[in-house]
Amino acid sequence: MADILQIHDDIKLYTTSDKFFLEPNINPTEIMVIDRVTGEVSVKDVKSVKIPIPASAYKPVCGFLGTIRLISGQYLVVAKYRILIGKLNGHDIYQLAGTDIIPYARSTTHLTNKQIEDNSTYERLLRAALETPGIYFSYGYDLTHTMQRLHSVAPDFHKMSLASRADSRFLWNGHLLKDFSHQQFERFALPLIQGFVAINRVTVNGHQLTWSLVSRRSVERAGTRFFMRGVDAQGNVANFVETEQIIERGGEKSSFVQTRGSIPLFWTQYPNLKYKPAMTLLPEDHVAAYTRHMRDQMQRYGDQVLVNLIDMHGKEEALERGYRAAVAAAALPGVRYEPFDFHAECRGMRYDRLTVLMDRIAHEQTEFGYFLSRGGTVLLRQSGVFRTNCVDCLDRTNVVQSLLARRQLAAALRLLAVTTVDNQHPHLDALFNTVWADHADMISVQYSGTGALKTDFTRTGKRTRLGAIRDGINSLTRYYKNNFSDGFRQDSIDLLLGKYTIIEGEGNTVPCPLRRDRDWKYLTFPSVLLVAVSMFCASAVLPSRYSSEVLLYLMFWGAAVGATLSFIFKHGKDFVEWPRLDGGGLALVGPRGPPPHL
Repeated sequence: MADILQIHDDIKLYTTSDKFFLEPNINPTEIMVIDRVTGEVSVKDVKSVKIPIPASAYKPVCGFLGTIRLISGQYLVVAKYRILIGKLNGHDIYQLAGTDIIPYARSTTHLTNKQIEDNSTYERLLRAALETPGIYFSYGYDLTHTMQRLHSVAPDFHKMSLASRADSRFLWNGHLLKDFSHQQFERFALPLIQGFVAINRVTVNGHQLTWSLVSRRSVERAGTRFFMRGVDAQGNVANFVETEQIIERGGEKSSFVQTRGSIPLFWTQYPNLKYKPAMTLLPEDHVAAYTRHMRDQMQRYGDQVLVNLIDMHGKEEALERGYRAAVAAAALPGVRYEPFDFHAECRGMRYDRLTVLMDRIAHEQTEFGYFLSRGGTVLLRQSGVFRTNCVDCLDRTNVVQSLLARRQLAAALRLLAVTTVDNQHPHLDALFNTVWADHADMISVQYSGTGALKTDFTRTGKRTRLGAIRDGINSLTRYYKNNFSDGFRQDSIDLLLGKYTIIEGEGNTVPCPLRRDRDWKYLTFPSVLLVAVSMFCASAVLPSRYSSEVLLYLMFWGAAVGATLSFIFKHGKDFVEWPRLDGGGLALVGPRGPPPHL
């Protein structure tokens, strides 16, 4: 596999009143010049540029991430800090640890007071998106593609810049870099992925190995847990993640790919203050969207085993029946549907029952195989993938994916003559469990706002009561975030990905969506509830003795608390923090966003 052009890493950022200068720190031959007034960007020979400030007056940055337009104008986005994760295919892989967004405009005097306030909110949204844990990059390795894809392309592909050849599904700063695809920017444009990367050097039976796990989250239908569900008309699904397990030993490289993604039907589950909001299948053409999604998946990955882990009874039953019906109606060759009622089969912490599922799909795992190359020569190719889902594609999904990965790891190590069937490797087993549990937590934080559930099984191989308690705490935290803070998170994702774009005059001649008015109930009833709870507590605690009058007060304020809570939960959607940006970013199927009266 040919090497690609290395992106500039350490960069000196010089800022003057009318220009930005980005000069590579080591042996510079070119320099990027950005005009803060006209917005013009060019890359020039370093000898032809005279920076009009002292050579020491620079800010060190470690990557150019692109530009974005907010209300005050264009902003420069750069990487400030990075954390080295390890080496993959001979290239350093980093986690993004800090960014800076710098306005082109030197002041905000051209804005109204409301525009200044809204612009600050947009800045906070952008920073929140860039501060999401689990953003990674490399100056020399294409993190957006699997090893098998990188070995299946034309030679000219490897001559392209990292940004221009990146898989657009996983390029999280694609919107920021949209104006920098030209060849002159190829050594400056630094692509980002969001997901999870772990790289570990291990010794097994005297063999030095690098074992890595790389997950890539898709930018299509990207968002938060309840605001982004199901499929869209183009066949994109929410929370789609491609996960690749990589083994390297010298010139030998092995790769095993799995995918996860929301059930590819038109369905919603809007937050409404209930712990588990109702799931609604919409009256749309599910088979057409499912077919479009699966044909795309088969073109990219080959045959598919659809492992569906949701309940076959109760609230999830309609989704399971709809999925089963779509699979049967489409009747696509090379696709097999494998339902497994995770909660029913593993009830009472009987996670050993997962062997039933693993036995049922063992034949396909052997048939699909995995990618293997030696000295650049491809020996094996993976011919299909397991597409696993539960409702969120987080907790149950991660447990099953880790079991599939463990089986492939064992098979690959035997093929490479590293281990035999009888070998026991407690150190490798413990590392495997820890990494897959960390992986579960990271993907879950990005989608639901909290760490994953059921990671005690992934970490230890068994379900524990302490793990169940931790799951309860995480579930309560998810409940709060999904109802009261995910609207802001969804907006931040839409802004970063360009699903919503700011236009000239927003907040002045054009209405700003950030200023959507709340329904009168939003402030009134929480205020009434606060007063009622306060008075009930005061009536219960303050009297030195309880008389009939005090009891009447208690009954009255208790009834007020109950009636107010009942009203709030009955009109739950009115009290949820909904996304405010309305530019196609939320892209919910059916009625988009909050009810019309919000």
